[in-house]
Amino acid sequence: MSTLGELRAAGATYKPVRVELRDNLLAKLRAGEDPWPGLHGLENTVIPQVERAILAGHDIVLLGERGQGKTRLLRTLPLLLDEWTPVLEDSELREHPLHPITDAAKRRIEADGDATPITWLHRSERYSEKLATPDTSVADLIGDVDPMRVAEGRRLGDPETIHYGLIPRSNRGIVAINELPDLAERIQVAMLNVMEEADIQIRGYMLRLPLDVLVVASANPEDYTNRGRIITPLKDRFGAEVRTHYPLELDAEIAVIRQEADLVAQVPDVIMEILARFTRALRESDAVNQRAGVSARFAIAGAETVAAAAQRRAAVRGEDEAVARLVDLEAAVDVLGGKVEFEHGEEGREWEILEYLLRNAVAEAVRGRIRGLDFGPLIEALDGNTFITTGEQVTAREFLEGLPSLSSSLYDDLSNAFDASSDGERAAAIELGVEALYLTRKISKDSGEGETIYG
Repeated sequence: MSTLGELRAAGATYKPVRVELRDNLLAKLRAGEDPWPGLHGLENTVIPQVERAILAGHDIVLLGERGQGKTRLLRTLPLLLDEWTPVLEDSELREHPLHPITDAAKRRIEADGDATPITWLHRSERYSEKLATPDTSVADLIGDVDPMRVAEGRRLGDPETIHYGLIPRSNRGIVAINELPDLAERIQVAMLNVMEEADIQIRGYMLRLPLDVLVVASANPEDYTNRGRIITPLKDRFGAEVRTHYPLELDAEIAVIRQEADLVAQVPDVIMEILARFTRALRESDAVNQRAGVSARFAIAGAETVAAAAQRRAAVRGEDEAVARLVDLEAAVDVLGGKVEFEHGEEGREWEILEYLLRNAVAEAVRGRIRGLDFGPLIEALDGNTFITTGEQVTAREFLEGLPSLSSSLYDDLSNAFDASSDGERAAAIELGVEALYLTRKISKDSGEGETIYG
């Protein structure tokens, strides 16, 4: 269909954005589909609140610390829009052919009738996102007088001299504003009428444009005091204020890391679990500034760094397969420390805290897997003259060949406990078993200059 007449003949009707979102959400829920793909750990807390807000037709503001999936949640909203929607061709505000809102569009339809041309807009084009910054202006969000249009001969009082901003141009769609408190208060004031009364006031103009737009926003709770605040009248305009959180369950934390990390090498499940446990321990530590939070990006960056370390070793030492091991995880902590904000008074103890929490994470992840295994033969083999050497430049084959010979099947048992099959996976599993002996003070460990010796 390419004309208004064809659209009418097909029986099309105009449906506001909020009704469109509501109908599509209800359809997915009734069909048992997941309306929020890729969101883990929020199913029983945040998601139901967001769904109730959509069904109620409310504008939404998400409050939560960094790295809690606020932006990802906002970017999932367009999936609830119709895949395609008709718009008037060349309409600056993407007006629906059956519901024009500007005088220019109404005159055009009156003149051309059923021959008025239309185009189709994909739902991906109906989502606009703006990162709020202190230099954002009213013109950016709402609009301003365009001097070029005035110079063309239009009267200064002509509404067509206005160049519309992001919110009016998001008509028939969703506009998301990230870090809303960073907007200057006078800019927030300019949003009030757009959200409630559908007025656009620009330099003395007042246009009654019934904009069809859903406004959503995100903010960090500490921003109310550190960088800015959401003014009370604007908070009142948002029908729903939803608090987000980090994943409550370990499995959800691991799922987020697996989903978001771009890995260049194989990272075994146990290494992922250690990273997840390490991240969660940082969030619970009194030494870490919990107002700033420990972002999910910390664990994601950790997984990517661990994989990169494994790939680098494989490239330098000629390994056929790059598999991450514990030594790579320890090296990754060196570059991750800067992503954590510590409390005042912890100066000088940052690396000590990180290493302590990492050791605990390793112990928790390994404990259940090696329970019942007999490490006695290995402890006896490390008699003071025999050592196990590993390090970030020690290949999996070199590590395995350097292990002391045992009369028991301990090495195979460790491999089975960690579902290891290849040399890289076996080396990672046995290395973790040896580290567990050190953590339980059965053997000693000496680390330095990229090399670790157990004995």
